[in-house]
Amino acid sequence: MLSLLLLATLAFCGPLLSGSSPLNVPRQDTHTISLDYGTFVGVQDDASGYVSWKGIRFADAPVGELRWRAPISPPSQNVGTVNADTFPKSCVSSAQSGSEDCLFLNVFSPIGTTADDTLPVTIWIHGTVDHLPSGLRSIYVQLTDILTPKGGGFESGSSKHFDPILLMQSSAKPFVFVSLQYRLGDFGFMAGSEIESDGDLNAGLLDQRAALRWVQRYIHLFGGDASRVTLWGQSGGAGSIMFHLMANGGSSGESLFHAAIGDSPSLTFTPPSSGDYANGLFSQYASLAKCQDTSSTSALTCLRGLSASKLTSAGQNLIASQLRLDTLYNWAPVLDGNLIQEGPVEAFKAGRFARVPVLFGANTHEGSSWSAGIPDPDANTASSGATETTVYNFLHGQWDTFTQKSFDSMSQLYPLSDYDNSLDEQGAQMYGELRYICTSSMIVGQVKNVGLPAYHYHYNNDHLGDFHKYELQAMFPGEASSDVTPDDDDLALFDTMRQYWTSFITDGVPQAMDGAPKWNQVSVSSSGSRRMLLQPASDGEVGMENVGTDMAHRCNAWHALAGELQV
Repeated sequence: MLSLLLLATLAFCGPLLSGSSPLNVPRQDTHTISLDYGTFVGVQDDASGYVSWKGIRFADAPVGELRWRAPISPPSQNVGTVNADTFPKSCVSSAQSGSEDCLFLNVFSPIGTTADDTLPVTIWIHGTVDHLPSGLRSIYVQLTDILTPKGGGFESGSSKHFDPILLMQSSAKPFVFVSLQYRLGDFGFMAGSEIESDGDLNAGLLDQRAALRWVQRYIHLFGGDASRVTLWGQSGGAGSIMFHLMANGGSSGESLFHAAIGDSPSLTFTPPSSGDYANGLFSQYASLAKCQDTSSTSALTCLRGLSASKLTSAGQNLIASQLRLDTLYNWAPVLDGNLIQEGPVEAFKAGRFARVPVLFGANTHEGSSWSAGIPDPDANTASSGATETTVYNFLHGQWDTFTQKSFDSMSQLYPLSDYDNSLDEQGAQMYGELRYICTSSMIVGQVKNVGLPAYHYHYNNDHLGDFHKYELQAMFPGEASSDVTPDDDDLALFDTMRQYWTSFITDGVPQAMDGAPKWNQVSVSSSGSRRMLLQPASDGEVGMENVGTDMAHRCNAWHALAGELQV
């Protein structure tokens, strides 16, 4: 009896020892998985050919005293038997409704997969919701559950928008798909001296890494191979992957992943965790939450004692304030001296990143429409009275330390005559290249320089549009970003793209059937580096193209300002 009691106690306490080896618990059937902290019953869909486990808890709820601290993972309490049949609630933030208890992930495997199959794995990290202007986001906060995720920051979004079945069915070889959730916005990326001294910075990234460790510990039970994991994300999700590549000074010590895909990686303002910007944002937030002037407790202790609704109210008021009216995204990763030790540009230029193959790229019109919805006419480049100063104000709102002098210099590389004298189009191109297009070029270029496989793409589509996030229509049903219906040329392109992406996941090389062109690795010539042009037949052929020396020159000029921009 004592032995049985001891075994039961060890089985329950196993997850408390997060560094211990996983318990190799046998599967009871093809859709019931027993972990050392609970049993999860999946749903078998015979029509699609897949079993899904939706809403698997991978960490304790980060509430109360656990706010702005590293996640506790695996969960510290046994969760019993869970019907894993529903996507989890979105993570709450000032930019979207949801729940603080949101640290869950989802797993999809082919029917009949067993622990002996060792299939390759991809982990999807979502971006955020539609790029709403910051002054209006509080109005939309109750609507974000029905809005389509678009990306660009670290403030909203959810795993529930990304059903991978069509993607998995398009693959020539089977794989396991995992999607995760992480704390967002003010709940996931609040910084400042108080959190530095009594908490953990970049909590949202720490949530992601906890989920990656969960995959290493448990994915074999779902038929996955922990030694063949590809990270994949879009926008803020791709930006997250950029940070994971350079995490801990670029160390690959944990071997949490072995390849990476990034759609439109976001190069956000990345200031020091206890600098003027981060401390100022914390102070303003605490003041709006009525926690700044407490005499008996610290502002952080006060914030941890408030309800989530009071915190989101403070955050919404901050977003709508005059000081933050021109800033699309207030919260994003910061330099914490540990996980993120330097800016991305410096890290990649110095070769301080994990040595894994990559596939990154961006879309033609990444920067379009971001400024046009900002309510402040002084930063709205589509307003009737817009001037070059308006373009500067818009960019300065996103990179707080960007100077007028540097803008004047950079604007010479974007002459108005190249944009039909449209300040809106000029500003859009500057923003799109600085934030997304040049970021993907930097990552693939530096990975190529250290001798690893690097694949680069450019998505172009005149019919459906090729704005930020629009390439996801190819991967996930329901991700249509406009009222235009895909035609046969679009659908043929989408099928080719799914084959390229999934073959990189399964074999490390993007390739497609039906005579699709070979996707060559990044190479550099006198006419610029090479990338794959992905477009429907109505726009021209799919095939390799030169990035061009003009764009390379503009990207180099932006990255030369990395110290000033704090990126």
